[in-house]
Amino acid sequence: MPSKKIYDVLIIGGGIVGLSAAHKLSLRFPHMHIAVLEKEKEVCVHQTGHNSGVIHSGLYYKPGSYKAKNCVDGRRELVAFAQTHKIPHDICGKVVVATDESEFFHLEKVFNNGLQNDVEGIEKISADKIREIEPHCVGLKGIWVPCTGIIDFAAVGRKLEELINAKENSEVLCGQKVTALHSIGGDYTVVTDKQQFNAKHIINCSGLFCDRVAKLDDVDPNMQIVGFRGDYFDLTDKGMDKVKNLIYPVPNPKFPFLGVHFTRMIQGGVECGPNAVFTFKREGYGKTDFNLKDTTQALTYKGTWKLFFKHWRFGLDEYKRAFSKRLFLNRLQKLIPGLEMDDLKPGRAGVRAMALDKNGDMIDDFQFVHEGNALHVLNAPSPAATSGLAIGTAIADRAEKNFQLMTLV
Repeated sequence: MPSKKIYDVLIIGGGIVGLSAAHKLSLRFPHMHIAVLEKEKEVCVHQTGHNSGVIHSGLYYKPGSYKAKNCVDGRRELVAFAQTHKIPHDICGKVVVATDESEFFHLEKVFNNGLQNDVEGIEKISADKIREIEPHCVGLKGIWVPCTGIIDFAAVGRKLEELINAKENSEVLCGQKVTALHSIGGDYTVVTDKQQFNAKHIINCSGLFCDRVAKLDDVDPNMQIVGFRGDYFDLTDKGMDKVKNLIYPVPNPKFPFLGVHFTRMIQGGVECGPNAVFTFKREGYGKTDFNLKDTTQALTYKGTWKLFFKHWRFGLDEYKRAFSKRLFLNRLQKLIPGLEMDDLKPGRAGVRAMALDKNGDMIDDFQFVHEGNALHVLNAPSPAATSGLAIGTAIADRAEKNFQLMTLV
């Protein structure tokens, strides 16, 4: 059944990025009719609800990039938002630890990135200082990052949903899977599996499916989303005594993954992981999950195979760890040598939307494409959760300019 209402802006995707965009637009343009369409029964079910729960500092990202700016700005805004709305969080700090001399060069580069990105309070630390902060961690040198923290990002998303729904002209509509987009004279008819909506403008924030939604709008995204599953182990009660807060390795500069690390969770407990393995289902959190369309699209895309051939050794090692607790433990023991098999128990998994170009290169920065009365967010991986509120502002800025939205005087 068609909706009689004509929305000024329809946002597709109820993760933290889409909700942040709706929140910022509704604050800036309270007279406009704005809605978020989410295909699941509730918001923040997928990437937002399956991430590590870490409030990232902005340490790793290339100075001047969207990631660097939005992570630092977004972190500060997120912490203030959590304080205002009494969302549980803890700015507990983390250590980034080099366990081999071969990592020193990149550790220094990461530290310098942090300085250029205006990450406050970071300092180089010695092996003794590492042990003082994390008594069971063994490293040669490291970085102390005091502004890193932990939070439940799904709780942030639910608060954003509440704030959006509390406004007179904005709403979040769950259980609305977008199946078609029709643009006539610049306006849109957005078709879901339940009804039709009319909108003057659309914003695509659909995460793992952003490339498919772009194609519904006849936009060539010049990339494809390929899912990478990350598996976690939880520490048992005995194992939890060996981790105080957050312990990270020096990341491999060839990949946009941060490596297997230890994370204390805001709800309690400690997670360790994730690995990064190709998944046969974009929203597949089990090791045997399979979707024919997702698999066919991924394996018929040239960029996927070029990625596999470039990094086959890394991929093979990651798959081995996915099915071997012993190999997973071996990687964790580089940071905490005293960790034992009975310190680990199976945990949850998440899926990261990796944007690949046709050459098999991973698109590392956030990517926005404007086409007519549509704005497509085509790459928003980590640290998008931390950056969410800042990305929401960036989307509102782009929408105001490109859609020529007018505020009321």
